[in-house]
Amino acid sequence: MPYIVAADLPEAPAGDRFRALLARPGILQLPGAHTGIAALLAKQAGFDGLYMSGAAMSATMGLPDLGMITVDEVCFYIRQVARAAGLPMLVDGDTGYGEALNVMHMVRAFEESGAGAVHLEDQLLPKKCGHLNDKKLASADDMSAKVAAARKARRHLYIIARTDAVASEGMDAAVDRAKRYLDAGADAIFPEALHTAEMFREFAARMPGVTLLANMTEFGRTPFFTAEEFEAMGYGIVIWPVSHMRVANQAMAKLYAAIKTDGGTMKQLDRMQSRAQLYETIGYHTYEALDASLVKTVIPEGMPQ
Repeated sequence: MPYIVAADLPEAPAGDRFRALLARPGILQLPGAHTGIAALLAKQAGFDGLYMSGAAMSATMGLPDLGMITVDEVCFYIRQVARAAGLPMLVDGDTGYGEALNVMHMVRAFEESGAGAVHLEDQLLPKKCGHLNDKKLASADDMSAKVAAARKARRHLYIIARTDAVASEGMDAAVDRAKRYLDAGADAIFPEALHTAEMFREFAARMPGVTLLANMTEFGRTPFFTAEEFEAMGYGIVIWPVSHMRVANQAMAKLYAAIKTDGGTMKQLDRMQSRAQLYETIGYHTYEALDASLVKTVIPEGMPQ
């Protein structure tokens, strides 16, 4: 059931609920879900936390993932996911939308919108997906200042520092940066774009006792590993950032092509979520029941032939 009335809303701050998920046995699995309906579907599948990708939010707006979206635009997505599913979520904070003061503003805005955690990356604008080439890195000092600013501003938000340094500076530099970010106040570390099991194991071995995040994105540098395999390599969180959007976009592209070819959707019904399934997912009748002036909807049985 969607969180639509005060009695259904979680009472604990989202950051505290995110920490509670991390404290449970096993790796924390966070599928990407950056819209309200995606969040409800992920919750329906049994997930207890979610990940919100900057790339997914940007692409949904028809924009590339180059750090172009704003704090307010991201907060729009956070609010809809928080209201729809009520689950603690990790949100992609890109480079923090500026320097230290901008990072502090971002942290407060994300908290107020319902985020439980954020990750910041040590790239310079225009940033790139961590699995692409020739990324420009901020200095370790500048990134540490941003992490410290986030720590100072947060009330409950869980802070994850991402380093993209492995690709351009090597493993030693990435580990050194990660340790500096922890000293600056990060709660966990996200080493981006590792591309072998040996690299994942080495990074974890050199960061004992630290919560680490693994990114299982498709079409990138990282081979496919399961959540259990990441856990065995020493990782406490795994995300699938844009898998949901890739599947949805492919399905929409096929639908539009079919409409163009067939002149309608009559051959696509078996690929569609039915009206009844949609209404069940979004709690349509539960909303109706809150307002006695609404007559309960009767869902049409099939379509005229």
